[in-house]
Amino acid sequence: MTKRVVTLGEIMLRLKPVGFERFFQSPTLEATFGGGEGNVAISLANFGLDAAFVTALPMNPIADACIRFLRGYGVNTDHITLQGERMGIYFLEAGANQRPSNVVYDRAHSSISTAQAADFNWDAIFENAGWFHITGITPAISESAATLSLKAVQEAKARGVTVSCDYNFRKKLWKYGKSAPEVMGELVKFVDVGIANEEDCQRSLGVSVSEGDWEQGVSSGELDTARYQALAEKMFATFPNLKYQAITLRESFSASHNGWSGCLFNGNKFLVSQRYDIKDIVDRVGGGDSFAAGLIYGLHTGMTDEDALSFSVAASCLKHSISGDVNLSTVSEVQKLMAGDGSGRVQR
Repeated sequence: MTKRVVTLGEIMLRLKPVGFERFFQSPTLEATFGGGEGNVAISLANFGLDAAFVTALPMNPIADACIRFLRGYGVNTDHITLQGERMGIYFLEAGANQRPSNVVYDRAHSSISTAQAADFNWDAIFENAGWFHITGITPAISESAATLSLKAVQEAKARGVTVSCDYNFRKKLWKYGKSAPEVMGELVKFVDVGIANEEDCQRSLGVSVSEGDWEQGVSSGELDTARYQALAEKMFATFPNLKYQAITLRESFSASHNGWSGCLFNGNKFLVSQRYDIKDIVDRVGGGDSFAAGLIYGLHTGMTDEDALSFSVAASCLKHSISGDVNLSTVSEVQKLMAGDGSGRVQR
């Protein structure tokens, strides 16, 4: 039996204008819930794994609705601590064509930002756990959240649990006086599986390769995979504890049209996935989380490295067709896309 996957982080109320409207173009906002580690937990539960999400939420009806939301997708919420004053909020304006998406955060003094490591029962949290996932978003929220994040990965490693981390640099969040590399450099020393996009390694950890221009490559749709191999190898040299380094490869032709693929380095082989051309994107928020969940699912259930990478990229490709933060694709749908069935024909 596959052991439980545990994730820890902040889940927020997500408020978004209808469709592709600008903020308050009309007086309507769609209210859902989302956040990196919670998105991963929902994806994994949707894939049939035993997944638990750990966070802190206030005692109010909005938090109650959020917990029902998580439970509705089969996520274990037994280790959510009820404390603090408020739930974080983020506002999303979905971009289209040449207009980019925009995110506005309202998460200062949220429950997770004031939570302490002593508020959580680590023995109970990691009971029967085989995998723990966190992101670089949580340590960016506050100094206490950074301390909590470091304690969580230390507790996981002390129990022999595999640890994954999506480095997830968020420049709008690092405001409490410490830099991302200063904090993340300590946390990643306890990580087995690192996950990043084209710039996370540099901005979150200060690890970069000098060749080429990342921004130019991403915006032009011309990605040089040799640069990514050099970056993954440098990550292994900087953090010898790593067993895998995955990097998502997004080519942003516009907000509505992206190329999507990924690569994976295991210390010996550098693997590059199939590339998907995604047009008419419905919602790209959570795309990285769906990639992380797919990779965790593949590696945790014993797939080959090649198949785990293929599964993660196909899963995250499908996420771009689903509104909201979370990926609601099934294992069979992902497998069909992996096998080449991307026609979108009605299934009868």
